[in-house]
Amino acid sequence: MSRGGGKGTSLKDKLDGNELDLSLCDLNEVPVRELAALPKATILDLSCNNLISLPSDFCSLMHLVKLDLSKNRLQQLPLDFGRLVNLQHLDLLNNRLVTLPVSFAQLKNLKWLDLKDNPLDPVLAKVAGDCLDEKQCKQAAVKVLQHMKAIQSEQDRQRQRKLQAEREMEKKREAEQRAKEAQERELRKREKAEEKERRRREYDAQKAAKQEMEKKTKKETVHTRKPASGSRPPQPPRHKHSWSRSVLRVLLFVLLCVICTLAACKLTDLQRQPLCVSVNTLYEDVLAALQNHKTLQNMLQQNSQQ
Repeated sequence: MSRGGGKGTSLKDKLDGNELDLSLCDLNEVPVRELAALPKATILDLSCNNLISLPSDFCSLMHLVKLDLSKNRLQQLPLDFGRLVNLQHLDLLNNRLVTLPVSFAQLKNLKWLDLKDNPLDPVLAKVAGDCLDEKQCKQAAVKVLQHMKAIQSEQDRQRQRKLQAEREMEKKREAEQRAKEAQERELRKREKAEEKERRRREYDAQKAAKQEMEKKTKKETVHTRKPASGSRPPQPPRHKHSWSRSVLRVLLFVLLCVICTLAACKLTDLQRQPLCVSVNTLYEDVLAALQNHKTLQNMLQQNSQQ
């Protein structure tokens, strides 16, 4: 048991029946372990000490029925203070409490409560009242419990609303995720269909081009083979045409030879040769004959005009 000074003494020496008086002991902290070892001490007086706070394991002293914490410097009670379910009498006079933990609503057996001389929240102070006598302190216990239960219920509702909102938000997120996944699946499906359609068009185009190429090649092959296969029926006209060309070429060659011979006999020294003399004579006879033919033609033309 810690004190501001002096040597610690055994708690059993201070135990009187079921009452343990630790008031005016200049305590800075509560000796929870030693108190837990004395379950018979259902009445505990810790008033007039220097307690600023209670340790969290203080709430394990569930055997307590009456607790006096008045005239300390407590600024708050443990959050799980409501675990002291057997508590019937609680004195918190002259501390520095502003609010009470929500678990305070679990003190169902609380019959007496004093919260005077604390800087309480105005609403809580109004609910607690003055507690100037036994009756008012009992009323304070009932009203404060009701008030704390209302706060607890409101917090539970807020918690439920928050959980509901979180669940709805989660459902919304899941729905959005499902919609997004479905949209992505639909997009992939559409892209796959478009890709398949594109490949099909390419295949059809390639097939059509191949068929066109084969058709063109076949047509060219037919045109190439057609003269060879159909050359026999029109062969006589073709030979006739070739024979006419040959005759024409021979005549042109003969004419060219005649002209060359005539030119040689007229313009060179070969004109006195017997062959050239005959050629020149023949040339002059032909010219004379042509002139006579022209003169005769003119005369006939004049007679016809008269």
